[in-house]
Amino acid sequence: MCGIAGIVSHQNVNQELYDALTVLQHRGQDAAGIVTCEEGRLHLRKENGLARDVFTNAQMMKLRGTMGIAHVRYPTAGCTSSAEAQPFYVNSPFGLTLAHNGNLTNTEELKKALFVEDQRHINTDSDSEILLNVFAHELQSLGKLSLTPDDVFKTVEAVHKRCKGAYAVVVMIAGFGILGFRDPHGIRPIVFGERKTEAGSDFMIASENVALDVLDFNLIRDIEPGEAVVIESSGKLHTKQCSDIADHCPCIFEYVYFARPDSIIDDISVYKARLRMGENLAEKMLKEWPEHDIDVVIPIPDTSRTAALQMAYHLGVKFREGFIKNRYIGRTFIMPGQTMRKKSVRQKLNAINLEFEGKNVLLVDDSIVRGTTSGQIIQMARDAGAKKVYFASAAPPVRYPNVYGIDMPAAHELIAHNRNEEEIGEVIGADRMIYQDLDGLIDAVQRGNPNIKHFDTSCFSHEYITGDIDDAYLERIEALRNDSAQSARNSDKSMIDIQNSN
Repeated sequence: MCGIAGIVSHQNVNQELYDALTVLQHRGQDAAGIVTCEEGRLHLRKENGLARDVFTNAQMMKLRGTMGIAHVRYPTAGCTSSAEAQPFYVNSPFGLTLAHNGNLTNTEELKKALFVEDQRHINTDSDSEILLNVFAHELQSLGKLSLTPDDVFKTVEAVHKRCKGAYAVVVMIAGFGILGFRDPHGIRPIVFGERKTEAGSDFMIASENVALDVLDFNLIRDIEPGEAVVIESSGKLHTKQCSDIADHCPCIFEYVYFARPDSIIDDISVYKARLRMGENLAEKMLKEWPEHDIDVVIPIPDTSRTAALQMAYHLGVKFREGFIKNRYIGRTFIMPGQTMRKKSVRQKLNAINLEFEGKNVLLVDDSIVRGTTSGQIIQMARDAGAKKVYFASAAPPVRYPNVYGIDMPAAHELIAHNRNEEEIGEVIGADRMIYQDLDGLIDAVQRGNPNIKHFDTSCFSHEYITGDIDDAYLERIEALRNDSAQSARNSDKSMIDIQNSN
């Protein structure tokens, strides 16, 4: 999962791109990067770390120009080398930079074709670099010395025909402008907006509308599945549908966990969707367990708070904050190894004993992936004096890997893989385990926009919407994503990043 942004303005965009990254930081904590364009010259800074650590005042001063793109990242195949920080750059044609959120599913096929047929060198293991080179080759094949928006739209059409998987993308073409486009399924989110100034209109593209809000851009709308938006450096806006097949199927896990609660994705309020998740889960509990003995509902901060609040209301029990979060510790399931993940949980949360002592507690989380964190939190509740500890998940059991840009682990590392709810409860040490039904989750999200008929629910249902995922593919992904493979990859620091600017 990553966050992307692009701005075309009448003033320098370095500070606003940085501000956008801080708002989108929840989408990636592994690396950050900004590239700007000043009179046809590109200025790039990218490195591992949070945005606040990657950019110093001196480096920001070098990022001059009235248009640029930016990226925050965490890895989708386990590698944390700075060589894979984005945006990526190629000099031909015209000078292109790209930032990508998602994951291509036909990378091996594309990488081979790029070398054999297109004679392009790929320097990293990143599918984003492959996507950039596909775009560059298709743009160059037009044979133009100067570009029009139609030329760019034709290039996006060609990219859609070659690339499979999930991709929300911003591309900057030196001296021409910025474009954003989305895969024909619209799996990953991307929006665009306008800010009117005395000098004219500025435009912005971003993963979530909250990045537009903080910079006073008015949301125009989401980029549609298969659509491209071109913003020329002069400030002219062009849009076009670039795919014959557009089947809107956004990732439902965005609403469960990744997106900020104040975001609106595909006309669905993330906050209200999470409220409905809590409502639906409470209704399920009252049907299956009408004589419950729950004394208090306590959320596991932060993304479960909204659903937990609604659960407490519908169950008719008290809602209390029982854990205090250290906000300087990153998200645990994103961390590369199980040892670091276990160590971080106690550093991340501390229990308020008074809220647990002598009580039957219902802990609510947005989802359960590995279950390592859940087990430790349950033990923390018991250590704080809870009589009984029940555990609820606002999402269904995560039983399968996500292949569209979320670095969920190999299937055998998922706590729910090949286990039922009772077995999961036993493993994590809960007195009772309650999961949301998939139908309940879909209803909670879909009620916000009934025009969306289906969602990507692959990590719950094993149904992969792009139609190209088989057992062999999942085995290859598992080899890349299991903890031992990640540890081996992360220890290899030999790759040189020839594109990174300090």
